[in-house]
Amino acid sequence: MNFSELFKLSGLLGRFSPDGKCLASCVQHRLVVRDASSLHIRQLYTCLDQIQHIEWSSDSLFILCAMYKRGIVQVWSLEQPDWHCKIDEGSAGLVASCWSPDGRHILNTTEFHLRITVWSLCTKSVSYIKYPKACQQGVAFTKDGRYVAVAERRDCKDFISIFVCSNWQLLRHFETETQDLFGIEWAPNGCVLAAWDTCLEYKVLLYSLDGRLLSSYRAYEWPLGVKSIAWSPSSQFLAIGSFDEKVRILNHVTWKIITELDHPATISSEKTIVYKEVEKSPTVDTERLSFPPTRALASSLFSTQSKYDISQVPVSLQYVKPVADRANPKVGVGMLAFSADNCFLATKNDNIPNAVWIWDIRKLKLSVVLEQLCTIQYFQWDPCQPRLAVCTGTSRVYLWSPAGCIVVQVPGEGDFQIMSLSWHSSGDSMLLLNKDHFCVCYLETEEV
Repeated sequence: MNFSELFKLSGLLGRFSPDGKCLASCVQHRLVVRDASSLHIRQLYTCLDQIQHIEWSSDSLFILCAMYKRGIVQVWSLEQPDWHCKIDEGSAGLVASCWSPDGRHILNTTEFHLRITVWSLCTKSVSYIKYPKACQQGVAFTKDGRYVAVAERRDCKDFISIFVCSNWQLLRHFETETQDLFGIEWAPNGCVLAAWDTCLEYKVLLYSLDGRLLSSYRAYEWPLGVKSIAWSPSSQFLAIGSFDEKVRILNHVTWKIITELDHPATISSEKTIVYKEVEKSPTVDTERLSFPPTRALASSLFSTQSKYDISQVPVSLQYVKPVADRANPKVGVGMLAFSADNCFLATKNDNIPNAVWIWDIRKLKLSVVLEQLCTIQYFQWDPCQPRLAVCTGTSRVYLWSPAGCIVVQVPGEGDFQIMSLSWHSSGDSMLLLNKDHFCVCYLETEEV
């Protein structure tokens, strides 16, 4: 496994292009585009203000840079560096900006969610979508890019509008059976739209493309409800993470629950492998010690390394009791992700912040628990094979696959705390992000 040098970064804004050929990163108001394999700079663009959001177009030919404070979006072309585009929302302001799947339209959400403006780069035409709802996930495109669903709020009621992306014409408009719609997400096959209510009301609704209500699911009534949702890549399963520390999986035939996945603080099943991260002191050859020590030797003397041990069950995990009188309590399943082959589901229960749970979906059983020394910041599956990468805000990356588990230390001086990561589309490398720097980790094909 090899690592690049560290490069400057701001706002965790680093993204591989969809075709995997380029890597875009931001340093304040500058956008740097590098070759993904050599990391040589291909283009350097200067924006009008500090960049707060970047996004590649689907064909990797354009990059969108949003400056929310100024209400401005700038678009840059890789093929024609002299071409540029500026969208100024003016007094309407700007709170969100994204590409449409065709990579030729930009959707800007104005302040106070007054409207969504659709700008065309080809015809310079403008379309408007009124009454978008201010919620966590209010705009959802189908994977094939043909349709977009928008959550709306009119006359104190929730609605969903479905538009055709080719001409932005309204296809369906219907009211939802929600108290306060919190998010919407299409199944990967684009046939079913999941909508879920605020955490105060446990309700998950499933709609067809023509707006028919296919099913409504409620696990319980009064306590806090849905916290996270994830579709399996095959669209066969919908996983619902709840505030009661359980994941419920619905099937795509009857939309009934097929299993509940619990997250207890004690692992007692002998069929579950528990990998526990333990720190070990570095061994230093005393005969090689010199005074003053060299910089490399000094860093190895004072840096601690870690490895995984397999714990004997039963294992008690570190459980954090939530503070009941504060908003947004750290409780319930807040992170969910299916592997690309549909075989595994990774979850994180916020009550047990140092553990990642990996479930075997074929057997509907808990397969592995990774117990870390620090709080899980982020995890993501390899897009090509069942391999999970985890970061915990330290200078280490953790990789799990059915073959085993490894800890990888990022080399270099200083403390490079990894807050986020993203896989290259080939699965051969990873982008590791810190709030001030980033580096690229290159994996060899024989690795775990």
